[in-house]
Amino acid sequence: MNSATPAVTAEEVTIEYPTYPVGEPEKHPLFFEKRVYQGSSGKVYPLPFIDKVFDVPEIRRYRAVRLENEFVRILLLPEIGGRIHAIQDKTNNDYDVLYHHKVIKPALVGLSGPWISGGIELNWPQHHRPGTFMPVDWTIERSVDHSVTVWMSEHDPLTRLKGMHGVHLTPDSSLIELRVRLFNRTPYLQTFLWWANAAVRVHDDYQSFFPPDVYYVADHAKRAISSFPIPSGLYYGVDYHKRPGANDLRFYKNIPVPTSYMVVESKYGFLGGFDYRANGGFVHVADRSFAPGKKQWTWGNSAFGRAWDRELSDDFAPYVELMGGVYTDNQPDFSYLQPYETKSFSQFWWPIKGIGPVQNANRLAAIRVTSDQQNNWEIRLVSPLKIENARLLIRSSDHLRSDRIVSLAPGQIWTEKVPLNVNMTRLSLFDSAGRELLSYEPFIRSNSVQLPKPAVEPLDASEITSTDELFLVGEHLEQYRHPTRNPELYWNEAIRRDSDDYRSRVALARKCIGRFQYREAIEHLNVAIKRLTAFHPNPVTGEAHYYLGVAFRFSNDYALAEDAFGKAAWDRSWVQAARYELALLACCRKDFVRAGELLRSVESGTAQNNHAAILRSIVARIENDRATSTTILVELLRRDPLDHWALYELARQNPGKRFDEFLTRCRNDAQTILDVTFNYIEAGFIQEAIELLELHEKSPEPASMTPNPLARGIMTQFALAWLYSQVGDEKRSKTWLADAQRAEPSYFFPSRPLEAQILDWAI
Repeated sequence: MNSATPAVTAEEVTIEYPTYPVGEPEKHPLFFEKRVYQGSSGKVYPLPFIDKVFDVPEIRRYRAVRLENEFVRILLLPEIGGRIHAIQDKTNNDYDVLYHHKVIKPALVGLSGPWISGGIELNWPQHHRPGTFMPVDWTIERSVDHSVTVWMSEHDPLTRLKGMHGVHLTPDSSLIELRVRLFNRTPYLQTFLWWANAAVRVHDDYQSFFPPDVYYVADHAKRAISSFPIPSGLYYGVDYHKRPGANDLRFYKNIPVPTSYMVVESKYGFLGGFDYRANGGFVHVADRSFAPGKKQWTWGNSAFGRAWDRELSDDFAPYVELMGGVYTDNQPDFSYLQPYETKSFSQFWWPIKGIGPVQNANRLAAIRVTSDQQNNWEIRLVSPLKIENARLLIRSSDHLRSDRIVSLAPGQIWTEKVPLNVNMTRLSLFDSAGRELLSYEPFIRSNSVQLPKPAVEPLDASEITSTDELFLVGEHLEQYRHPTRNPELYWNEAIRRDSDDYRSRVALARKCIGRFQYREAIEHLNVAIKRLTAFHPNPVTGEAHYYLGVAFRFSNDYALAEDAFGKAAWDRSWVQAARYELALLACCRKDFVRAGELLRSVESGTAQNNHAAILRSIVARIENDRATSTTILVELLRRDPLDHWALYELARQNPGKRFDEFLTRCRNDAQTILDVTFNYIEAGFIQEAIELLELHEKSPEPASMTPNPLARGIMTQFALAWLYSQVGDEKRSKTWLADAQRAEPSYFFPSRPLEAQILDWAI
């Protein structure tokens, strides 16, 4: 790299923090029936629960990653959920944009116990994600344009979905991009939400800000609505009418109790905070078409809130969380991931200096327009980029009133004053090539906005007259992971009234498949298909046929599974998942020509099914097309460098140092290894599954910052015993089975279909 080229440095560092240790996880399964957690289900199985944090800290070393350029410095902690621990604005005396903890002091806030505040926590598939205090796999990717991305990835310990985020920094900008890929590794429809939770240290002179068109905010599940920024009355038990002059919700000092504020509606895609004492802050930006979520939360400025500040820190500093949600605007507010679907998106943060709370912002610039005491409009612009010879056009109705030349750079501010009598209707910032970078249309806030009504709980099943509504209420309860109400009550009531109601039958079948009740699922699905095909053989949806195929495959009835998946593939909505399933079945019967055809058709779609690409690579390897096989894997690892099935398969094809690379990028925890093992088994590749489990058993146990029950597990031994029985090696099978049966059963929490099949065999 030329010495004149700005650099991004990324290096692994060892840092030391006083750390309050957590206790051993519970060694036996905990079934928290109807536990309410963040408005949704608090079920933790198959995760162990940690219910103790000790009171005396000890010094602990952490492997961290420091990412830095000329303008910002970022600290990442892969050992604690892959969180962004700190962002410092180098143009503002290393100002800590986020609440930067110098101690690791967890409290029992997380779904499975420990959780820490500060930094940016990445939450999915539900809030304060299950792996929030667990280590993630990580790697550093350096690009030819001198940008750097630090990728971090995990298989969610509850659902086995693959969540991956990359912190991306370029040499010439203070813009921090979070690149996210969410992959449904399973054959089931899954629900998820995504919130990036940025915590900022606050005081009386710190102001959070939402877009100027935010008139009202909502509580969790929209069960209460309040005007914003001045509340309209009673909210969270506080009567703000009785607090005149001290009720602006943008200031922490005015919020006496733990409170959530979630934006219900806005045409803008930003939020942020500004510290008037440090003359700095940040903006968070995202595409509002799929990232509408904006939220503020605090413990509250009172004795209760200060108690939690002491519980989570040693400096007792209050903080506020400013969150951005993708495919969600509330908590709980879940969206769907189809079987084998990938969703990819980005979110952005960048530090701002000198401008104050902004009125519009995106990845390129931010603007603020205020009036001063000298009868002027004061216009302020900042940018995360170096922009030369830009133009700011100020229009009044259809007339151009002003055309100013603007140059911007990170950490710098451009200001201009315009007489107050100029009626500005639109301000537009263009680059030197004439492309609009940012615009803002000043407007006067209305005083007559009607607040929407809060959400209401659905009626009981017996009180609902429509079978259509019964299905939809059940769907809502399932989608939102309702902690106390059972969706099956509504679907059962629907089929009691109309035995052939196909939507409720399919919904009940999916629940049965999740409980490994395949016979019951098949009965429901056959009824649904009979209704769907009563007048014509080609139904509008392939969903019922797809899940019939899943139930038959898990029942080892491959011929009937193939018929069902074949019909499901007639529907575009289900063709990608159904053809992948057909390819698995073709591999099981060694029809690799057919498997290759199916997999190529899957990859030509838009689902970005990692499994399909890897399976096609394996098929090419078996057919001795090593070049194609390797190329497929290399291409996949360019977009997802932490896909462990791809990493291991590439290592198998190129042994030696690649096994070391696989074990470096994969922490070798038993649950992730089992996921990849089961991928091989589903396609009939028994020998590959055996080799992977043998490698896992012989390799060192992964290091972990917490007691790690996922590192080793007797399920790997049961699986090896079953696999050796499949290839006729009874001696090895009996040896592994005896080892498994003698093992200490702590942390033995089986939950996947193949685990049920293997344990049934073991019995």
